[in-house]
Amino acid sequence: MDRLWTNARIATMAGPGMGIVEHGAVAAKDGRIAWIGSAREAPSAVETIDCEGRWITPGLIDCHTHLVHGGDRAHEFELRLQGASYAEIARAGGGIVSTMRATRAAGEAELTASALPRLDALIAEGATTVEVKSGYGLSLDGELKMLRAARALGRERKVRIATTFLGAHALPPEYADDRAGYVDLVCETMIPAVAEAGLADAVDAFCENIGFTANETRRVFEAARAHGLRVKLHAEQLSNQHGAALAASHGALSADHLEYLDDAGIAAMAEAGTVATLLPGAFYFVRETRLPPVQALRDAGVPIALATDCNPGTSPLTSPLLVMNMAATLFRLTVEECLAGMTCEAARALGLHREIGTIEPGKSCDLAIWDVERPAELVYRMGLNPLHARIWKGQ
Repeated sequence: MDRLWTNARIATMAGPGMGIVEHGAVAAKDGRIAWIGSAREAPSAVETIDCEGRWITPGLIDCHTHLVHGGDRAHEFELRLQGASYAEIARAGGGIVSTMRATRAAGEAELTASALPRLDALIAEGATTVEVKSGYGLSLDGELKMLRAARALGRERKVRIATTFLGAHALPPEYADDRAGYVDLVCETMIPAVAEAGLADAVDAFCENIGFTANETRRVFEAARAHGLRVKLHAEQLSNQHGAALAASHGALSADHLEYLDDAGIAAMAEAGTVATLLPGAFYFVRETRLPPVQALRDAGVPIALATDCNPGTSPLTSPLLVMNMAATLFRLTVEECLAGMTCEAARALGLHREIGTIEPGKSCDLAIWDVERPAELVYRMGLNPLHARIWKGQ
């Protein structure tokens, strides 16, 4: 073995419950977990690290971010404090289109550099995998530039970056009077180019009353699947457009937000195995009052993931630990659900659950080692980061 972490308490997240191993040890070889079990039975290794009774969890996974973008939207935050709604700001030329202008004006290297502090904040709280969406370029060149900048983050830091193409995020001004033309551009030009360049792991869309209709979203999904790309969806955040059921019908990895999700959408997600990704930072930041149907999701057996939704307009949040606290306090998730939501279920929302998300032999050795007495502290505390060490691919 290359490395052994011993004298630890381990939440494997492989079940039952949190899959706790007391007095445990984890061994890695060639960047993968090679063994886990009782410290008394641990194999020898080139290097042994005494964890001194600390807790080990899988590395945290942020499965929904808009980490790469130009500018910020602090002014819109002020407008919302004065009573303007998210929809009103968007219709007045703010919102996504405002960030589009700043993103188009920025160079690729500039976009990567500006995203690094946000990525570093996630890494500092134990994140080992981060999903990054495009969606602020809203042109072929702009979207490809964003995806290249996102991929560059994975070369700048020791972190796994999953990229998602989100061309169907908003109508750019040049297509304000030609919705069909822009959807054509996304489906017939952008998706083929993204797929050929190998720049995206999945395709997303914003199916909403201020975004794209269900029929437009269906076209995007059909184009994505035709080019071998998995799909996911911003669904039922501000209204019920039946996007979650549509996403499930296309085998979507996840449907995200879901405050206005109905029973039919839940049933479709359960049947398809589509993950419900909840974004409490956005719920909090836009002062939403309608809670996602957590108990109905539980009852139907729909997996629940959590993510920061880090973006400049509705969730400028870079703390996975605060996400878990918000999910517990606002949505009443349990400690186990919160930890699963940012490990094994987040991995499932990215289609990476066979590679990461639990501490099991054969998976990537992505770990977070915590100075806590019990896992509940990771959800309970606000503003305190108890991360002792972060391990990515055994390093």
